[in-house]
Amino acid sequence: MTGVLDIEGNINLVGYGLSAIGGAIGVGLVFAAYINGVARQPEAQRVLQPIAFLGLALTEALAILGLVFAFVL
Repeated sequence: MTGVLDIEGNINLVGYGLSAIGGAIGVGLVFAAYINGVARQPEAQRVLQPIAFLGLALTEALAILGLVFAFVL
């Protein structure tokens, strides 16, 4: 034993974990803004709902892109 800790693996998965956390925070912020907007103006729900789902899709697309880069690099 040399006393040095041998660590094997790939650091890319740590990057994916960070991107997944960022995606989760982003989705939370998108839907918090949506709920806040609908609570203030209930009649605007039909306008705000597609925007919220678009924000959800874009945020999750970035998380999936992070997953792809974690395995490609």
